Amino acid sequence: MLSLDADYVLTDDLVNEMSYLFPPADVDGYFVSFQYCVFGKPLRGSILPPRQMLFRRGHSIYIDDGHTQLLSVERESAFLKKTVLHDDRKPLSRWLWAQDRYMIIEAKKLLETNDTALSVSDRLRKLKLLAPLVVLVYCLILKGGVLDGWRGWYYAFQRMFAEILLSLKLMEMTLP
Repeated sequence: MLSLDADYVLTDDLVNEMSYLFPPADVDGYFVSFQYCVFGKPLRGSILPPRQMLFRRGHSIYIDDGHTQLLSVERESAFLKKTVLHDDRKPLSRWLWAQDRYMIIEAKKLLETNDTALSVSDRLRKLKLLAPLVVLVYCLILKGGVLDGWRGWYYAFQRMFAEILLSLKLMEMTLP
């Protein structure tokens, strides 16, 4: 099975790789890396982690993880070499509406999960004042967004804004 969101675009290279795939018996799923697009143009990097998108039916189950879901497979997982494009072309007003919804769910996850069970990035996200700045620097410098021109800045500002919104939601939910 191949699990896709509506804003994913399969590259010819990825389709070709999948068409010649003969998974070993102990592999139940494959992770695919993303190349994020801003207004149709791929960026050099993003904060999107690889997602398990190709899996054996009957050997996998989806589990909730904040505002998204993760696929848990019975046996091993492997990685595909080629990428899928994540071409989110929502208007800003729709993106803001979605982020507000997502960050309520993310804040609940962060507050209800023991710190030892959180990833390093999720523990960082709980540092309300630091996380938005770290995300901005990460997107622009470490992921090369500054080299993508205005699209890189657009993406970095989106991600920073999402983290600011999460910080506000965390503050709101922890007020005495």
